[in-house]
Amino acid sequence: MMSQASPPLNSEETNRGMSYAPRSDETILTDPKRQPITVTKRERSMIKAQRPAVIWLTGLSGAGKSTIGNLAERKLLARGAHTILLDGDSLRSGLNEDLGFTSLDRRENIRRVGEVAKLMTEAGLIVICALISPFRAERLVVRRLFEPGDFIEVFVDTPLEACVERDPKGLYKRALARQIENFTGLHQPYEPPERPELILRTLDGSPDQMADRLIEIVQPFVSSF
Repeated sequence: MMSQASPPLNSEETNRGMSYAPRSDETILTDPKRQPITVTKRERSMIKAQRPAVIWLTGLSGAGKSTIGNLAERKLLARGAHTILLDGDSLRSGLNEDLGFTSLDRRENIRRVGEVAKLMTEAGLIVICALISPFRAERLVVRRLFEPGDFIEVFVDTPLEACVERDPKGLYKRALARQIENFTGLHQPYEPPERPELILRTLDGSPDQMADRLIEIVQPFVSSF
């Protein structure tokens, strides 16, 4: 565990020592009903002249997910696409700041991000999600939120040894010293995708080249109308 003297980390892999507790039926005070909405997803998409989709980048901490996602979004913006990047670290600094890194918390983290991504596709956006998302089952749950073909799973394939060597935020060093617990790849398993739509082997090219490969698979969604 982190000592009390350690400064808080702004990272998807920081162990905040918190645990998510799902609400019981007794705490649900309302019986929500879906509100009919007259503006459709297709109408919002037609205004943007694109087909909304989720591009889900998964891989180890330090694999390059956020770097590639950021570069890809910049390239898509230059082509007139309407996008948003949902980054795991940023989300854990806001929407998911109450979650730790137990298996239960990780499942809830992915569930929330999936629901947010779905809402953003309803707005007609191309959503790039960059999260470790270590478990296949949770990624499959998110995939099932979307129509076939609208969820693109991208495995950012970087060997653990390379991630440890890069260690851009010093997290592996701290995890190896047991200052951080529940660290994916060291203390908890990472389950790579079995049939992703795209594999980006980052040791085979630069981040910019990886972003270009990602753009190739996203391009059909741009100017679809």
